[in-house]
Amino acid sequence: MNWDRIEGNWKQVTGKVREQWGKLSDDDLDVVAGRREQLSGKIQERYGIAKDEAEKQLSSWERRVDDSWFK
Repeated sequence: MNWDRIEGNWKQVTGKVREQWGKLSDDDLDVVAGRREQLSGKIQERYGIAKDEAEKQLSSWERRVDDSWFK
């Protein structure tokens, strides 16, 4: 999935983000506002993981995004 599409439809995918990373708060998601790098940083911060692990999780999640998420 194209990250630009995720960013453009951020409000619609925040529920899926919360399913994957439940420790992220509404404030975190507001700050991220669809920016991939910001999301990676918040995942690192909340879960205490390294950048490469956050990127690995984010890439895996990104591959699962499909058109049904954008309604």
